[in-house]
Amino acid sequence: MIFDTLMGWFSNDLAVDLGTANTLIYVKGKGIVANEPSVVAIQETDGRTKRILAVGKEAKEMVGRTPGSIKAIRPLKEGVIADFDVAQKMLEYFIRMTHNNRKSFVRPRIIVSVPIGITEVEKRAVRESAEAAGAREVYLIEETMAAALGAGMAVTEPGGNMVVDIGGGTTGVAVISLAGIVVSKSVKVGGDRLDESIAQYVKGSYSMLIGERTSEMVKIKLGKAMGNGDVGTMNVKGRDLRAGIPKTVEITSEEVREALSSPLSSIVESIKQTLERTPPELAADIVDNGIVLTGGGALLGGIDDLINDATGLPVSVAEDPLTSVVLGSGKALDELDLLKEVSLWR
Repeated sequence: MIFDTLMGWFSNDLAVDLGTANTLIYVKGKGIVANEPSVVAIQETDGRTKRILAVGKEAKEMVGRTPGSIKAIRPLKEGVIADFDVAQKMLEYFIRMTHNNRKSFVRPRIIVSVPIGITEVEKRAVRESAEAAGAREVYLIEETMAAALGAGMAVTEPGGNMVVDIGGGTTGVAVISLAGIVVSKSVKVGGDRLDESIAQYVKGSYSMLIGERTSEMVKIKLGKAMGNGDVGTMNVKGRDLRAGIPKTVEITSEEVREALSSPLSSIVESIKQTLERTPPELAADIVDNGIVLTGGGALLGGIDDLINDATGLPVSVAEDPLTSVVLGSGKALDELDLLKEVSLWR
């Protein structure tokens, strides 16, 4: 205990929201110090050796624009590590970027948020990546628990709280009481699936291919879960599938809403299934407390109204849904007793 305290004086302990789309870093005593895309640009020098060219925002700028020898890789897919080596290098980069060089001789304690339903193998991969990246001690916390903490929900009280965390790769739904997850469900539907649905719609309706970045821009500008009578438009550029040349088409917000209807239905269905399995006493609490939405997907216009219509329950969006998970992880990091209560595995 004394040793741990001394170590804490000489290191900046970190909370990491290792997301499919973005990685956020919280440093104890400083708050959020990094918010970068989870993208790494690598160059294969001899077919096997990988050289890191860029990480984060700079690497994301390269997506879809690299020559054959360079690849812009997202090492996490659907909330879990898909490329262990690249994920480790990405973590190393972020730790170096945020950890005070003067104190770098002492390795930090790190808490990493992980999706609901993560397997033992996936847990081990996350832990080993963090350890290889320089952690002296690694804690794991489920993203929904971290999101609830970050949204200011009273998770340690004997009452039902429901949180829906819509991330880049997955959506986690959980009912929390007494610092534990009572009922939960995870679906591999998130911001990436919404982007893919837009790209597929444009391909099917206009015989045009668009890239990841274009799909994301369309989602941000025109994406709505429910129509409100206002119709926005946007010119979208891509490659004509028939002629093979660049092409521009104009699409509307109503078309984007149609494209998003299927993945959004999957999210709503997962919420309803979780409610059906919730104990009656906790269900009664949720009627009073409502559902809180976190994650980047919570910023989609009208998604709270869509869920309200489907469940009849009050729905609110967290004050800062994009940072709820890392702020909640940071809160657990600041309070060791709370960390021991809510951590998934150490």
